[in-house]
Amino acid sequence: MRNFVIFSFCLSTLLFMAGCETMSPETVAARAAMNEAITHEEPGNYFIGRRFYKVDFKMWGWVRKPGQPWSQSQLVMLNEQRKLAPDREQGKIGSDKGYEYRLDGYFTGEQVYEPASNRFYPEFVLTGYTLRSVSPAPIFKDSQTDKPDTHLLTPPM
Repeated sequence: MRNFVIFSFCLSTLLFMAGCETMSPETVAARAAMNEAITHEEPGNYFIGRRFYKVDFKMWGWVRKPGQPWSQSQLVMLNEQRKLAPDREQGKIGSDKGYEYRLDGYFTGEQVYEPASNRFYPEFVLTGYTLRSVSPAPIFKDSQTDKPDTHLLTPPM
């Protein structure tokens, strides 16, 4: 019995370690610079959005208030009745995967069902946007999270 417990512990440790991903020094530096820049964002009535494109899912991306870390962001469903999302406006769905935007709009307080994930997400009404970066620092610990063909929905760190 004792050997089985030791074997189980070793196996689970190995599996856990195999799933871990070490960030490169460049990624660590980029994230540190991003987090520093976030602390200096001008307060205001706008949001910061990171496009999170998944082939099978319909949510738009992660949205946070200025000055807040990405760990406090929300994965949202975009209401485009007033303004189309940037990729939809260009007729190229998902072409802006990973882009970062300054978003104008508001949360309605409603929750919208997304069938592929079988979850509800806050509704954000988009009224305008400005592109901030086409290659911002990564916000996910695991780079697999950001791949369009995976079903990982791990929140930003």
